[in-house]
Amino acid sequence: MSELRKVSSNPHVRSKTTTSNIMMWVVIALLPAAGFGIYNFGVDALIILLLSVATCVLSEFIYEKALHKPVTIGDLSAVVTGLLLGLNLPSTVPWWIPVLGGIFAIILVKQLFGGLGQNFMNPALGGRCFLVISFPAIMTNFITDTYTGATPLANLKNGVEVNVMDMIIGRTGGTIGETSMLCIAIGAMILFAVGIIDYVIPFTYIITFALFVALFGGYGFNWSYISAHLAGGGLMLGAFFMATDYVTCPITPKGRFIYGLILGILTGIFRIFGANAEGVSYAIIITNLLVPLIEKFTIPRAFGIKKSAKKEAKRA
Repeated sequence: MSELRKVSSNPHVRSKTTTSNIMMWVVIALLPAAGFGIYNFGVDALIILLLSVATCVLSEFIYEKALHKPVTIGDLSAVVTGLLLGLNLPSTVPWWIPVLGGIFAIILVKQLFGGLGQNFMNPALGGRCFLVISFPAIMTNFITDTYTGATPLANLKNGVEVNVMDMIIGRTGGTIGETSMLCIAIGAMILFAVGIIDYVIPFTYIITFALFVALFGGYGFNWSYISAHLAGGGLMLGAFFMATDYVTCPITPKGRFIYGLILGILTGIFRIFGANAEGVSYAIIITNLLVPLIEKFTIPRAFGIKKSAKKEAKRA
């Protein structure tokens, strides 16, 4: 009888899933896109990825050691940040770009706000946007020995016809990890299979964006035009790997749906009406900032609480 009255401290729901386990699966899911990026752009892409990952891990280690905090590099979150940042960089950038971006992402976006679980936006995208704003010429140079023209999205914005199949396979210029929609989709299926992400945010995001492009892109429901937008510019990488970041996305069911809607609309506005052909990175970090507001209005009402009781509580 005494055993039945024994109560342990919270949390009462336990799981064998750990942060390092989740991050390990994200790294595995990113390997197809990373591998193709190295195949597509050569050794330069490999160097950028290694520098980005190494900088993020070392920045977190040095910061936590200097402030006498527990070292958390074992949870692999810094590895994921470094890999995502590297995949969002062109292979043509100088070596100091992934180093500077990694330091900014880990120190300013993540650690200064309390570390993993406290950051207000996706660290990798925060680092990328900092680099784009600070060094626009370097960050928009996609000219390599293999690809010398504008990116498919830039051509699309200028009314130039693009080869959608090349965009799906990855035979195009762009950042290291965004070019192959096929490899990104393989990685996404891995995350779905092991239960790391669910369908609500990425599919709501993609469908909303596709509808926005159809309504305001000027070509109506032209499948070739819509599919080119879906296959290019890091939309799939952002939808499956960055918009679904546990820390910076809503936890409420309605909130996740609203979050996806806002992402799709913002990305559409940036791409169709903005000066730049991109828009995914800025759409995600802006929507990250709206998450507290989204959760405030979508949090489920506690069972047994009446409206009158809520009003009395507010008056008190």
